[in-house]
Amino acid sequence: MIKKTLSCIFKIPRFILLIGIVFTISCNNKEKGTVTDSPTDGTIHISVDESYKPIIEEQIKVFEASYPDAKIIAHYKTEADCFKDILNDSATRMIIATRGLDTREEDYFKSKLNFVPVWGTVASDAIVVVVNAKSNDTLFTTERLKQQLTGALKKNQTFIFDGLNATSIVRFAVDSILRGSSFDSTIVKAVKSSREVLEYVAADENAVGFVGISWIGNPEDTAQVRMLKKVKMAYIKNVKFSDSPYVKPTQLGILSKRYPLVRGLYYIVKEKNAGLGTGFSSFLKNERGQLIFRRAYLGHRMSFSIRKVQINEKL
Repeated sequence: MIKKTLSCIFKIPRFILLIGIVFTISCNNKEKGTVTDSPTDGTIHISVDESYKPIIEEQIKVFEASYPDAKIIAHYKTEADCFKDILNDSATRMIIATRGLDTREEDYFKSKLNFVPVWGTVASDAIVVVVNAKSNDTLFTTERLKQQLTGALKKNQTFIFDGLNATSIVRFAVDSILRGSSFDSTIVKAVKSSREVLEYVAADENAVGFVGISWIGNPEDTAQVRMLKKVKMAYIKNVKFSDSPYVKPTQLGILSKRYPLVRGLYYIVKEKNAGLGTGFSSFLKNERGQLIFRRAYLGHRMSFSIRKVQINEKL
């Protein structure tokens, strides 16, 4: 009886000790940010440039249907906010934006995390200039856009962006159109999103808007087809090829670089071990993801490798 009682007494501390060990290991794993997902299952948060929302929603839909145990929670925001997330928010493991990391950002990650996030480009898209469906002014040059956006050329037109600060389309306009000049704030207006840009132009015959092509360039998307009854895509002068002086933002125009306002679609994955961000970026780069980009009429770039082989038998 005494032996049995002592045995019970000693069992209790061992059980409590086991709970303590499990709790301690769990806490340490949380503190170290242990990856609890794999390339095909788990849950992650990603931040996505809002101008890519339609195409990335479609990519996530197909990816999650293919891998039912995977959940990708996308937060659509300005490009600058996406980079703030990848730099400062430990919960953000991946972003999709219009550029990769610069040297300073790579050095920051190397010093803080002891590794550099993987990044690359998976597609290309176009910045589309849209006008009201009733407008006859559909031919633009990049020089004319610069002159109007800076106020040097006066016309009865208002230019609409998806925000005046921190958006990728504004940055593109500053870098590739204005080239060091400043906006004329009396004719340049900001709304909150790409959808609002289209709605503004649809309601104003004198408005000119800028959106990513995934919002308006897919003729198989019924919502976009309906919007194309209210707005029109303008043509931009091509200065590199004489056979097509003014080019519409089509998939061919993007792939051939005849359309001047083209940019890359990049991914940045902050994972030391291969997790769900790595799995999703691989999906975007490979056949199924590239077919989705193709069907959305973006510029796609199928991943492939070249290997040397030796054939011993004569054909």
